[in-house]
Amino acid sequence: MILDSPRFFGRTFLDEEHIIEQLDQIRLSLPDAFHEADSIVRHKEEVFLQAEQYAQEIIDTADRRSNQLMNESTIVRQSEMQAQQIRQRVQQECESIREQTIAEIDRMRQQAQQELEEMQRMAIAECEAIQAGADDYADRTLHDMESQLGEMLRIVRNGRQQLQPEPPVRASFGQGGMRPSQRGK
Repeated sequence: MILDSPRFFGRTFLDEEHIIEQLDQIRLSLPDAFHEADSIVRHKEEVFLQAEQYAQEIIDTADRRSNQLMNESTIVRQSEMQAQQIRQRVQQECESIREQTIAEIDRMRQQAQQELEEMQRMAIAECEAIQAGADDYADRTLHDMESQLGEMLRIVRNGRQQLQPEPPVRASFGQGGMRPSQRGK
């Protein structure tokens, strides 16, 4: 937008309404970034809950299987050992998935925060640049008006001086005491 704007004496003129619309779009898009980050966090939490449910189902299945095997006297010890191994493996897998999910959520949260901060910095810098440009434009406009008003004041003073009657001269100027500027009128 800035590069495509017209230039005049090394200055860029920007469409104020268009800039305000762009800033409004930036302001409105910031909440979307927060919602997106929040949605990602909720999604990760859902995945974590599903993983815990899956792990619990595996543990419940292992417990049921273990109870069935306990009824058989020769396999009781072996089934207990297998159930314990399954529990440990499931718990290790769940803990690993949980840690990965938490790390991913933290990474995404940090990335969203960094993107938000960068967007805020860019918006502030753009606002400051627009404000500085507007201040420069206003200063130039006021300076031009001041120059024009000074010139107009000078013209008005000169005009008023010309309209002032000349002071009477004591010496007679010829016929009837008329001044040379009044002759022929």
